[in-house]
Amino acid sequence: MSLRERAVALIELMDDPDCDPRLLAATYRRFGVVNRLISGWGTVWRRELAPALATLGRPARVLDLGCGGGDLVVRLAALARRDGLDVAWTGADPDPRAGDVAAARTAPGVRFVRADSADLLCAGERFDIVVSNHVLHHLSAAELARFAHESRQLARTRVLHGDIARGRLAYALYAVGIAPLAPGTFLRTDGLRSIRRSYRAPELAAALGSAWRVGEPAPFRLLAVADGAADA
Repeated sequence: MSLRERAVALIELMDDPDCDPRLLAATYRRFGVVNRLISGWGTVWRRELAPALATLGRPARVLDLGCGGGDLVVRLAALARRDGLDVAWTGADPDPRAGDVAAARTAPGVRFVRADSADLLCAGERFDIVVSNHVLHHLSAAELARFAHESRQLARTRVLHGDIARGRLAYALYAVGIAPLAPGTFLRTDGLRSIRRSYRAPELAAALGSAWRVGEPAPFRLLAVADGAADA
């Protein structure tokens, strides 16, 4: 196995519409633990999101696009409440299986909708900031271009897309470290496939284009940032 290039032909189990619904639901629920451990959003909150929200000086609206089971948007909402920021949060995902898991989560100031970026644009929705986590590596080249463009059209100020940075050390550490959390889920198989499908920073920067800045905010993590392009 080589990690020199993206394994774009590799399909994750959870992307199969006929996958086991019990294992999928368990995977979505356990993402809450996994994302706290490895996703780097605590750092992104401190360095990027919280300062951007504070600068607005008014109540804000933030969208988690492709929110899956909703763990990230609920976590970010809790951080905003802790820091005294007035934010209305929306988690959006077109997959009803993800929506069922997200609907079981309740948090002040958070709503979940079954929609993709095109649906939200057509509905006239606009947000101050748009974020996503672990979405980019799932997408084809055409889907990535559309997702990047439409997420900017939804955002008035900023877009932040977080994902995995492909690498041999990340692969080896995840293969061992996920073992206690993996039983009864797709976490081990899909996590390793996700790493193989993911980008390195120069690859993602090239794929997204000049409007985007790609950094590495934490070990084994990428963050793509762009200015929003929505009408004020």
